[in-house]
Amino acid sequence: MTVSDTAVAVQCFAACVSDVSDWMRASRLRLNPAKTEVMWLSSSHQLKQVDISDISVLSTQIRVAESARNLGVVFGAQLSLSSHVAVLCRAGYFHLRQLRPSVRSMTTAAAITAVQAFICCRIDYCNSMLYGVSDGLLQKVQSIQNAAARLVTGARRRDHITPVLRQLHWLPVRQRVEYKVACLSVAGWPGSTIHCRRHPTRCRQRSPSAAFCRRQDVHRPTDPQQLP
Repeated sequence: MTVSDTAVAVQCFAACVSDVSDWMRASRLRLNPAKTEVMWLSSSHQLKQVDISDISVLSTQIRVAESARNLGVVFGAQLSLSSHVAVLCRAGYFHLRQLRPSVRSMTTAAAITAVQAFICCRIDYCNSMLYGVSDGLLQKVQSIQNAAARLVTGARRRDHITPVLRQLHWLPVRQRVEYKVACLSVAGWPGSTIHCRRHPTRCRQRSPSAAFCRRQDVHRPTDPQQLP
């Protein structure tokens, strides 16, 4: 679709939303147009040429948004995930500031549990979407993990972060993303399962993370007598 086709696209979009609203009304449901978000997806050069900022949907004027949230992931107009990384960093540093006074009175194990609950879970949530993004965006997410590791271990800002992450058995952000993509790929492979386990000896010798993934084909009996 070119920039000249935006008016036709708006009309098609309004007609589609109207049909969806009629279907929902027939099913005793209601579509709230006030909570509907519209966003143009294109390059920065083409977005500057689009002069439509408001779209009329079901007698409601909807302003075109620069970003939209879907299942916790913030998508920008250029699909660069820079908006998602900005929101993730803002939330991560906010929770780190809230945890800093409490961590001083916690044991190391309790501090690690709290950081994993408030920080690491946010970094790992839908992190497969970050596969293939620029190094600058990954470095911003990595800075959150580095700050969380220093908070737990008491390491100084000038200390090298790699030994600290290895001590905590935390994979860096890039490796966490690759690990998530690999697990999803193996899980979707027909006739295979994922077995994840912790092995401290292998962890110290081979990898800074204690998570290992092993693929094992599912045994399918061919003899009818072996069936349960």
